[in-house]
Amino acid sequence: MPLPPPSPETILKSSPDGPITAYDPYTGTVLARFNGSQCPRNGIVLLGDNQFATSHVSPATGAGSVHLYYWWSPSCSMNIPLPEPVAPLAATSDGSYLFSGGVSGRIHSVTVPSGELLRSFSAHNAPVSCITTSCDGSLVLSGSDDGTIAVTPIILLLDSLIDMNHSKVFGFRRFAGHELPVTGLTAGTGRSDGGIMISSSLDWSCKVWSVASGAHLQTVRFPGEILCVVVDPSETEMYAAGTDGVVYKRKLKVETRELAARGGDAVAWGGVHDGAVVAMVMLNYGRTVLTVCEKGGSYAWDVDSGRMISSFIENSGGVSGVVVVKSYVGGFGTRRVENGESGGGYGYGYGYGYGGWKVAGEAVKEAEEMKEALKVVVEERSRAISNLESAIEINENLLDLMLKEANAISKFDDPKHKM
Repeated sequence: MPLPPPSPETILKSSPDGPITAYDPYTGTVLARFNGSQCPRNGIVLLGDNQFATSHVSPATGAGSVHLYYWWSPSCSMNIPLPEPVAPLAATSDGSYLFSGGVSGRIHSVTVPSGELLRSFSAHNAPVSCITTSCDGSLVLSGSDDGTIAVTPIILLLDSLIDMNHSKVFGFRRFAGHELPVTGLTAGTGRSDGGIMISSSLDWSCKVWSVASGAHLQTVRFPGEILCVVVDPSETEMYAAGTDGVVYKRKLKVETRELAARGGDAVAWGGVHDGAVVAMVMLNYGRTVLTVCEKGGSYAWDVDSGRMISSFIENSGGVSGVVVVKSYVGGFGTRRVENGESGGGYGYGYGYGYGGWKVAGEAVKEAEEMKEALKVVVEERSRAISNLESAIEINENLLDLMLKEANAISKFDDPKHKM
């Protein structure tokens, strides 16, 4: 049996009825727990190097918000209220902007860490069920309970001055993807043509799409409802799982219709999950697939042999989402000790802070500086627009004056007028 590789990766698991848990994906060792969020499906995302966010629905009022956490603190550092309950989350790679999918079908854009709501964009006509970003970070990809898929340029979500009626001019597309709710979206690593995205659905299928054009490239059908899907870094194989507890490995770009009809040499792994597989991620540069079932069991699979590397049960509530954290240095619970500081930390004691070498306030300071810079850009743009409008008005007045003078000259030169 293949041995678990030494990996700097950590799993962060959210729950609708328990704490958020960080644990080793191969041993199950719990590294940290974070409290205070009741997170709906797909409602967890990383924010840069030292933060993550979860969506939260108040059990008392039903109000929607987003909770921000730092690695070194078990408690929510900031609550960002939103106009409606939200579930799926996505973010820019640097963590400066957060996108949340609401029950109305709108995508809400928020700056981090200020929590300012930039825009609520109508991407769907039904609740947003899943959301992610394209490999180059220029697009937000979303799926809905009505089976539609939307491709939204990030500029539309960040610039409130763009008229919604002109969204198609900027490349917004929405199309019918599935007959039943879309449960997951994953984007490929990208190529010169924009790469692919794969959607999963309760209609027992996954579909492959061109990100650049939205063209439908391939449909893969399965024996049951699919809840999650991932694609390997080479974009040659996909892995899907769902309510039957089976993991399906499927080659993409099947050459013949006969193979496509039979499922394209699909390989099934299963028999170990205690219930539906609700989340799946790739580890170890695409060599390992981690599956998480609805009751908390985690299973690591070697993709070449299909053998299970490790398994364990993490009993801390149900599972609503899973993300992979690249823990290159340090660990959870303790921020970096700078010169002149006496040491200490925030309770867990796993090293130098998580995901980088920044002190606690440095990221906040950088984000505030970025926010101020963006304000200056917005003010300068508004000033430029105002100056342009004034210039247009002046030019219109000059044009009217020139036309009047031209008419007067033409009348003076008219022979009939001279007589």
